[in-house]
Amino acid sequence: QVQLVESGGGLVQAGGSLRLSCAASGRTFSSYVMGWFRQAPGKEREFVAGISRFGSNTDYTDSVKGRFTISRDNEKNTVYLQMNRLRPEDTAVYYCAARIGQSIVVLTAFYAYWGQGTQVTVSS
Repeated sequence: QVQLVESGGGLVQAGGSLRLSCAASGRTFSSYVMGWFRQAPGKEREFVAGISRFGSNTDYTDSVKGRFTISRDNEKNTVYLQMNRLRPEDTAVYYCAARIGQSIVVLTAFYAYWGQGTQVTVSS
């Protein structure tokens, strides 16, 4: 089992940057494929980015490709989401999630563990 705690959200102007962090408890962080998801008001939670257990593979939803970068530090039990050139449509609560497996999966049902979320607000 793993517990996840996100941080780094906030209010930023369009075009700005934020770096989200997700700290995991436990000693088996490298056992988990990690993902970042987001949920805007009135919308379903959606996949943003994912990273494989040792960071060799990443995946992004089309709308953030070239702007967001996911990374992880297994020694620090932390996954990051660097968000550049933010847009008002990026406004949402951002969640990190963990799944046991080998593949990055975009569906929320495949992730067993979730953080509490951190709010990101991008003003125009």
